[in-house]
Amino acid sequence: MVEDAKLADEAGRIAALHRYEVLDTPAEAPFDRITKLVQVVLDVPVATVTLIDTDRQWFKSCIGLAKSGTPREEAFCDHTIRTRGPMNIPDATLDSRFAGNVSVTGEPHIRSYLGVPLSTPDGYNIGALCAIDMRPREFTAEQTAVLASFASLVVDELELRRIAQTDHLTGAATRRGFVHELEKQIARMRRSGRPSALVMLDVDHFKRVNDTYGHPTEDAVLRNLAGCIGGMLRKGDVLGRLGGEEFGILLPDADVEAAFAYAERVREAVRARPLVEEPALGVTISLGVSAEPGAATPEAWMRAADGALYEAKRTGRDRTCLA
Repeated sequence: MVEDAKLADEAGRIAALHRYEVLDTPAEAPFDRITKLVQVVLDVPVATVTLIDTDRQWFKSCIGLAKSGTPREEAFCDHTIRTRGPMNIPDATLDSRFAGNVSVTGEPHIRSYLGVPLSTPDGYNIGALCAIDMRPREFTAEQTAVLASFASLVVDELELRRIAQTDHLTGAATRRGFVHELEKQIARMRRSGRPSALVMLDVDHFKRVNDTYGHPTEDAVLRNLAGCIGGMLRKGDVLGRLGGEEFGILLPDADVEAAFAYAERVREAVRARPLVEEPALGVTISLGVSAEPGAATPEAWMRAADGALYEAKRTGRDRTCLA
């Protein structure tokens, strides 16, 4: 079966996991609610939403353990993702796969485990929802069915999270998704000390487009503007639609000079071509650039770039200003 072949497709599985862009993100209430329900309904001290990366298991949500993950070779859930069904371990000390596991012989002294794979709509097991106890026990068929239902909710939440991060009109990241990318880049900058830049832009006199031509033309301008900018992005750059006609561009590892030069190329490219063929309609954009060494919050970074954008609008539009 094609679906079973995907159990052996590790490269495809890792790609499916990374498409959700969820690894190393902060705790989120929807996932924590699910693990809390598992803890209460199955009467276990520990419940986790576990994602299996290349060489580690990482907990998107963890109730009952004070850790964010472990090496993959220690993960019970790494065995769970190799099957389509649940994995029920009544007593880990009597199971040859786990009797010598450091989490069995030492803290937290796992004895029983029930895990259900988190299977994506295209058939990849990216992790598991699991219930863990420190006493031997046999989880019932009813409890297994309950955990499987909760696992489906986890996947649904991941899918909703992914959809919510993409703007349906332009294909750019939504404001939520873009802020998430800024958070990740700020963390990278703090580790590396390398600067990155944020460009904010919007369309000059955009209200006139709607007043003159209506919503379909307005949408076409935004869609084609995103397409124009998208064709100029480097690998790793991120385009986001922040609201209305305002966009942001995240430029990892770009200093202020490189970011300003890039912003000017974007401005000139937009100015040089009609964004709508019929009626032939060209627009200009104004841009603000802010480069940060790594100490910013997303909000502070966006305020700095937005201030520069405001200065570009105030001083004549169709220009780029630096924060």
